[in-house]
Amino acid sequence: MKKQNIIAAAVGGVLLSSAAVSMAATELVIATVNNGHMIEMQKLTNHFEEANPDITVKWVTLEEGVLRQRMTTDIATKGGQFDIMTIGMYEVPIWGEKGWLKELSFDESYDTEDLLPAIRDGLSVDGKLYAAPFYGESSMLMYRTDLVEKAGMTMPEQPTWDHVADVAAKIHDPDNGVYGICLRGKPGWGDNMALLSTMVNTFGGQWFDMDWKPQLETQPWHDAISFYVDLMDKYGPPGSSGNSFNEILALYNEGKCGMWLDATIAASFVSDPSQSKVADKVAFAQAPTKVTPKGANWLWAWTLAVPVTTTHSDEATRFIEWATSKDYIELVGEELGWGKVPTGTRASTYENPKFREAAVFADAEFKAISSADPTDSTLNESPYVGVQFASIPEFQSIGIAVGQQMSAALAGQTSVDKALKNSQRSADREMRRSGYY
Repeated sequence: MKKQNIIAAAVGGVLLSSAAVSMAATELVIATVNNGHMIEMQKLTNHFEEANPDITVKWVTLEEGVLRQRMTTDIATKGGQFDIMTIGMYEVPIWGEKGWLKELSFDESYDTEDLLPAIRDGLSVDGKLYAAPFYGESSMLMYRTDLVEKAGMTMPEQPTWDHVADVAAKIHDPDNGVYGICLRGKPGWGDNMALLSTMVNTFGGQWFDMDWKPQLETQPWHDAISFYVDLMDKYGPPGSSGNSFNEILALYNEGKCGMWLDATIAASFVSDPSQSKVADKVAFAQAPTKVTPKGANWLWAWTLAVPVTTTHSDEATRFIEWATSKDYIELVGEELGWGKVPTGTRASTYENPKFREAAVFADAEFKAISSADPTDSTLNESPYVGVQFASIPEFQSIGIAVGQQMSAALAGQTSVDKALKNSQRSADREMRRSGYY
């Protein structure tokens, strides 16, 4: 009897130990941005957890500017708060080169070659992938066909900024709650400066010359920013200096914006009848040009990366492989609808007849992403890679400072000339301090 009790206790101990192991699942802490596709990913995480019962996922969802600050601080100080970070094409090559990110290696079925070359190359250092794209984007013009037609206007496939201003003047009807054009004004290197950098590019300007001297008081910068401020003063919604992607998306879907130039990823939201009151009245054109088509539309990807500080790199890589795979895109298409899949990452998405049938924006989006060239985005030669940013560590602080000045000019708190003068001064100080000249 005593022997049987000992055996039973031993067996019971093994069972309890096994149960404890199965219950002690690895928790992955993932920091992400509060954009629509990221919110949808959180809703679908149960599929990953069911397939991987040894892993649970905890989300930390942040506004874009806050996310960037938190990620930069955590990675630079080796804080180790997160197992997976949502970062962009600006951070990946810089952080990868510094050794702050784990190289990603996936199963053959992942098909890395299916990733769009411009996106894949922007997330690699020396041919090694340091982040996987969750969705990619360029920028393009979204406009209300009913308002343009009523005004007796047309919209070419790639309009000029002068033509856009003419259309805005004709369709602007604030008494009836419709504004000619909505553009970002909220300060930030990835907020208003994403848009304004592309405007400066196509007006013939650049951030730095070949000696790394800031160019913020040159004529192209003055022309581009003056045009922007004047356009928004006349035909934009009130409070534009506080508007970024999500604020304008809400305005557009309520039918309050006649035109909107922003991320191509917005197309899936403004053309979705469940979200947009004007879904059946939206059409798409390429980003407007002025002096040159170079750099008129940006290139970006929100990506998932593994910081070297994590102690769960295998599990983190497993999640990233799932969330950025062809199978995930298929899952979103079947569960939520093919018009809602994350786009801009894989060639196979644009070849899928289900997606093409659901996504009226597919051709315009693919053309915009394919035409963006981070290695040749300015009229005159530049020393940096990047369309709407310069891929140097100093750009983040420079872009933030300049973004604040541009937002102040838009709000009427300062003149364009003074904003550019202050911007030039702060950029010059940062580049001198960093030893560029």
